[in-house]
Amino acid sequence: MAKKLTRAHAAELFQRLRAADPAPTTELDYQNPFTLLVSVVLSAQATDVGVNKATEKLFPIADTPEKMLKLGEARLGDYIKTIGLWRGKARNVMALSKILIEEHGGAVPNNREGLERLPGVGRKTANVVLNVAFGAPTIAVDTHVFRVANRTGLAPGKTPLDVEQGLEKITPPEFLRHAHHWLILHGRYVCLARTPKCPLCLIADLCLYPDKTPAERPKKAAAKKAAVKMAGEPKLRPTVKLARKSASAAKAHSPGFNPG
Repeated sequence: MAKKLTRAHAAELFQRLRAADPAPTTELDYQNPFTLLVSVVLSAQATDVGVNKATEKLFPIADTPEKMLKLGEARLGDYIKTIGLWRGKARNVMALSKILIEEHGGAVPNNREGLERLPGVGRKTANVVLNVAFGAPTIAVDTHVFRVANRTGLAPGKTPLDVEQGLEKITPPEFLRHAHHWLILHGRYVCLARTPKCPLCLIADLCLYPDKTPAERPKKAAAKKAAVKMAGEPKLRPTVKLARKSASAAKAHSPGFNPG
């Protein structure tokens, strides 16, 4: 059975993350619930930076379902073709825009059932929209949250739903509103997938991960840097050797030299 943090340690973990960033939010750029919804749909298997680059020109002309349908799928594709899986995403955005107009009066529904009926919207996307647009205490589990929850022992689980339910149980109510943002940002910038930045981590002493990245010793780091520099300047090697040989010879001929 995977090791798990206690409720007291979980509370301390979130307390530290809140102290460092009291009001975290999504890094996706949006203007209203509709543009947020579109951004989250576009962000599947894509970076927030890449989505923002595409939508900075898209949203000024298509920030409502009506304007998006008027724009058309082909022209939408021109704006988002730098994003992965853009053709399918363009179809979904058109389809969900039509449903919003026909079934919701052009408004984004503020409930999970209505959101998950929209094309391209799954549980994670619905949770993001509910949390960011409507202030619901939902927890969206992406790859970063999944990794941090399992690695730290905060909420171990084999599936995103397992982790989501585990986080809901162990997270104190006062932290639920921003919990997934703290965990996303922590996973994105500190608890990296390949080499986590454990020496810089605010919660390293609470974390149950057994293979923490060690802090590099200053002398070792300096020696490594010098070795890299030397390797990159092969022409200096003979000069260095000559200097060392000359220094040895000078020492041997000095009055105080004693070879024994």
